[in-house]
Amino acid sequence: MKTFFKRLAVLMAIIIAAFLIYGFGFLYLSPEFGGEHSDEDIARYKASGHYNDDGFFNLVPTSLDMSLSSLWETIQAYANGIENSRPSEDIVPNKITQETLLANDSLTRITWFGHSAFLLEIDTKKILVDPMLGQVAAPHPMLGENRYSKELPIAIDQLPTIDAIIISHDHYDHLDYKSIEKLKHKVEEYYVPLGVGAHFRAWGIPSEKIHEMNWWQEAIFKELNIVLTPSRHFSGRGITDRNKTMWGSWVIEGKKQKVFFSGDGGYADHFKEIGKKYGPFDIALMECGQYNKNWAQIHMMPEESAQAAVDVNAKVMMPVHWGAFTLSLHSWIDPVERVTIKAKELDMPLTTPELGEVFIVGDGRVYPTSKWWENY
Repeated sequence: MKTFFKRLAVLMAIIIAAFLIYGFGFLYLSPEFGGEHSDEDIARYKASGHYNDDGFFNLVPTSLDMSLSSLWETIQAYANGIENSRPSEDIVPNKITQETLLANDSLTRITWFGHSAFLLEIDTKKILVDPMLGQVAAPHPMLGENRYSKELPIAIDQLPTIDAIIISHDHYDHLDYKSIEKLKHKVEEYYVPLGVGAHFRAWGIPSEKIHEMNWWQEAIFKELNIVLTPSRHFSGRGITDRNKTMWGSWVIEGKKQKVFFSGDGGYADHFKEIGKKYGPFDIALMECGQYNKNWAQIHMMPEESAQAAVDVNAKVMMPVHWGAFTLSLHSWIDPVERVTIKAKELDMPLTTPELGEVFIVGDGRVYPTSKWWENY
């Protein structure tokens, strides 16, 4: 019997050691975590006016800390689970074809892939925004749940040449290493907040293709005006790199239409400032999902999302940051149902396209408004 327990102890020790070796190896060697920042990089970040010894900081005081009672409450809620946390069955997206995307014209179109990923076609340019197209929004499949849809509206290898990718920040539900790997041979340029370029360089993207931008900085890309505007959030991909890269929202201005994408973040006065400087917008894609009262400073409640659309002077609002992943403690349809009520109260037109449903942006257009989520 003693021999048995001795062997069992040895086996357990081997298993634990193997697990620790794998864990440390993954943590320090996996490309998922992105790149490092040189002294020259950090000097650039400090020159932005939004970076100090702790990293990048928001325009208004923002705390990520929770009280012990709030932390315990959150742990209990995750342990207990929530009702209707994901669709009752896999969402089946509308399918689009490469031929459709190659039929260029001057119309502005948007195709939503779920969460915050969408394809913007504007002035014959094709721009992918926050293309998290993988199945799990985490550095390892074991660390998260699968997305709600097994298939994408179009497979990555079927996408045509992409003029540019735009990234709001480096969290896993917005910047996915494997998606970038699959896309990089067909993307011309990358527009990212300061610091995020380190990840792309580590992933083999040539530096000349990467454009790192500061808040309020403008860039002309093939006659489009692209502007990185502020958001109220945070960043980080590992356990030691919180706020080492910038986060933000984006203005994309074409010849006829202007599009605003909020990125992630809590509600604050920056929306009004963006509206004054760059509004009105033909459409605003506003974060609306993965919120909780315990982290309301860094993720808007649906009612705030609707108000933010009013603040930026949007003609139409589209709620995003839902419809693909369960990352918080509300039901998967809570965001769209709550924002629908508030948008109506504020007289803010709302569009709710299905995944993969292509729609045209512009005055006089009829926008998708079906309650498709009720089918799931």
